[in-house]
Amino acid sequence: QVQLVESGGGLVQAGGSLRLSCAASGGTFSSYAMAWFRQAPGKEREVVAATTWSGLSTYYADSVKGRFTISRDNAKTTLFLQMNSLKCEDTAVYYCNADGVYGVSWYRPSDYWGQGSQVTVSS
Repeated sequence: QVQLVESGGGLVQAGGSLRLSCAASGGTFSSYAMAWFRQAPGKEREVVAATTWSGLSTYYADSVKGRFTISRDNAKTTLFLQMNSLKCEDTAVYYCNADGVYGVSWYRPSDYWGQGSQVTVSS
C-alpha cells in the first residue's frame, strides 16, 4: 500500500512560482510512474504532468508546457512539481498519483492518491 502526502501549496500572485512536493511511503517508489493532477471547482480532475520511474521521460498538459516541471528523487521517494509563471487558471487542488500507466502522451492513474494541496493564484 502506497501513502502519498502533498505539500507546498498556497496563495501566490499571478506570475509567481510554487514548488509542490509529494512524499511517498510504502511500496517501491523507484519503480512507479508518477503524475500530478489538478481539480478546479466544478471541473473534472485532469492530468498536469507525468513521469516514468526513472524520470527520463515526461509528459505535460498543453496548458502547462514551458511553465511547469515535474521531477523526482527516488532516493528520497519524493515527487516534485515546479510551477512558474502561474496564472489564475492554475488555481486548483493538486494531487499526486503513484503507479499509474505512463504513455507517450497520456497517463492512466491508479487508485493511489494523496490528499491534495490547494494552489490559489490571485490576479
